[in-house]
Amino acid sequence: MANQLADEHIEMKQQTKDIKLYINGEFVDAASKHTFENISPYTNETINHVASGDNEDIKKAVQAARAAFKGEWGKLKVKDRLAYVYKIADLIDDHIDEIAPLESFDTGLPIAQTKKMVSRAAYNFRFYAEMVSTRMVGEAYQVDDEFLNYTIHKPVGIAGLITPWNAPFMLETWKIAPALATGNTVVLKPAEWSPLTANRLAEIIDKAGLPDGVFNVVHGYGETAGASLVAHPDVELISFTGETTTGSEILKNGADALKRFSMELGGKSPIIVFDDADFERALDACTWGIFSFNGERCTANSRLYVHEHIAEKFIDRLKQRINKIKVGDPLKADTQVGPLIHKNHYDNVKDYLEIAKAEGCEVISGNIPDGKGNYIAPTLILNATNQMRVVQEEIFGPVIAAMTFTDEQEVIELANDVRYGLAGYVWTQDIQRGHRVAQAIDSGMLWVNAQNVRDLRTPFGGSKHSGIGREGGHYAFEFYTETQIIHVALKDHHIPQFGK
Repeated sequence: MANQLADEHIEMKQQTKDIKLYINGEFVDAASKHTFENISPYTNETINHVASGDNEDIKKAVQAARAAFKGEWGKLKVKDRLAYVYKIADLIDDHIDEIAPLESFDTGLPIAQTKKMVSRAAYNFRFYAEMVSTRMVGEAYQVDDEFLNYTIHKPVGIAGLITPWNAPFMLETWKIAPALATGNTVVLKPAEWSPLTANRLAEIIDKAGLPDGVFNVVHGYGETAGASLVAHPDVELISFTGETTTGSEILKNGADALKRFSMELGGKSPIIVFDDADFERALDACTWGIFSFNGERCTANSRLYVHEHIAEKFIDRLKQRINKIKVGDPLKADTQVGPLIHKNHYDNVKDYLEIAKAEGCEVISGNIPDGKGNYIAPTLILNATNQMRVVQEEIFGPVIAAMTFTDEQEVIELANDVRYGLAGYVWTQDIQRGHRVAQAIDSGMLWVNAQNVRDLRTPFGGSKHSGIGREGGHYAFEFYTETQIIHVALKDHHIPQFGK
């Protein structure tokens, strides 16, 4: 079986060609001819080489995007533009069986999870095509018989999209779909650690036949391609998902140009389990919420606050779960946790486990397979307190810190005592308490008696250091469109006659 699985990785590598940039409807080398290595998280060997774009390539992509926005794409009727968006969704559906393994191969995410992510990617395009058709509407305000004032939504221009390496395909489409559906053109800078499915998406969109320049992909490093995209004066929008410190730098670098920003940043989300909670369901949600996607998810419930009356039993059961989680080959159907995306990230997570021990915590880890992969076992940290770094800082791996609480007010204060405010989870049978606690938590999103189930109609985003702005549903229109007000006089109203 091991040899068979190894053969699967060998076959994937043999089928993976080197990657070029996609600019103005063509796949091209970087202007500098430079490339970088894409490394397998499962073997830490080179998968392929990727064109490394820089300022010159960003300039070409922006020029192409501007020409398309001013030209054919900008002149299309809405129904014709949305027909392209629907076609992209159909093409993604046609290729799910190849995209999901490619995502797992590139990122280390278990294939059982990437299949669901990829199917959601197609839905993102259909959803925003429907939203533009039905919800991107204006308002009208009548002022007696003198004025009619109405609003319209206009595309802003060029959207610079900088996307992360966790769930890259789905998160790329989450930005691209509303950007294109609302009439903007796009320059995408994917994460350098996960280029494979971004390239596959470029091939799919190329096959959809969009006008040249509407969609462009410039691979490269954040400090070169990413920084150039942010700095370019003709890029009106920057949507970034990633680490908080990087987001802060992007805001600073784009401030002089008064760009419009959407920032979905880090998280250190609490899960609060009261003593009256549905024990088994809360345990399921807690386990899934931190260990799915290899723990590399911004909304992961990395801080557990469990009521002291049930803490011993809950933590004991959590220990049992950790030892039974299937850690292994990301291309194997029964794998629940795979290797972390990159050796650098693996080292960072390992460092946090050493920090936990130095801070006086007990670190309990499950099992990992033999091999070269970047494996971190599902890990439970005990004896932690809110002041510790492992509680305050985002680890972004399969690591959860467990703490106890006595009453409602105490746990609210503990949950809010971090700089992040992305998500939170509350488990209780007392629905009044569930509402009270959820509303008292300083975060953009809260789930009561539920795991992280997304509804695309609702806003996604965080408070405090977890982000700026909201994506999802019609809330995305506030970012991707300019609202214009038109004032129309219905009769000759009074105009002051200066200087007459």
